[in-house]
Amino acid sequence: MSSRRQLVLTGLAGVASYAAVQRAARTWGSTPVERRSRLPGDALVPDAPVVTDHARTVAAPPHAVWPWLTQVGWHLGGWYTPRWVDRLLFPDNWPNLDHLDPTLTRRLAVGDLIPDGPPGTAVFVVEQVEPERVLLLRSTTHLPPSWADRAAMEWTWCFVLTPTSDGGTRVHLRVRGRTSPWWLTLLYTALVVPADLVMAPGMLRGLDRRATHPGPPGVSGRAPYAGVTS
Repeated sequence: MSSRRQLVLTGLAGVASYAAVQRAARTWGSTPVERRSRLPGDALVPDAPVVTDHARTVAAPPHAVWPWLTQVGWHLGGWYTPRWVDRLLFPDNWPNLDHLDPTLTRRLAVGDLIPDGPPGTAVFVVEQVEPERVLLLRSTTHLPPSWADRAAMEWTWCFVLTPTSDGGTRVHLRVRGRTSPWWLTLLYTALVVPADLVMAPGMLRGLDRRATHPGPPGVSGRAPYAGVTS
């Protein structure tokens, strides 16, 4: 085989592999029916260039899964991602809680803020909440403030909990993202989407483990939502 042909085949294999990663990162665990379904928040980011759907069946009912979603956030309950991921990518994160903290779980309402970084940085705003059924989050704050005049990012995260016939819960997470200008969209698609192949499944696995094998509830000593601003 000539070196030129080998180079072409290697390049094609690399493109195919990257395409497979992109598809897996957008669809892991979800079914075609779930990906075609209309979910709350779809209209908030219409014509989103990036949409990911991840899902997992949890062997616990929605009322056992829901409290874990109400305490998520930076330096609160965390996002239940693998600890090695947090150490590598978010070293300032505190460890994700393995138990429910009554000072952090709360009755979420539209307009509530969920921090995703130190005070004054990234936050999610609760756009819709139906206890034990839907949690819709939206953010326009996940870029450095110094980028405000040249770039923009809008995200929605929609968690939908559906009871299964055997007493479990189907957890469906849809993320819709819109970015500008073109170079940020390129970076988002090239880097953030593949990273979601680790982050989203890891979060859903972590949620599954905690909902099915929860530690004893207790106060963690973490300040609930202190210093959170929009």
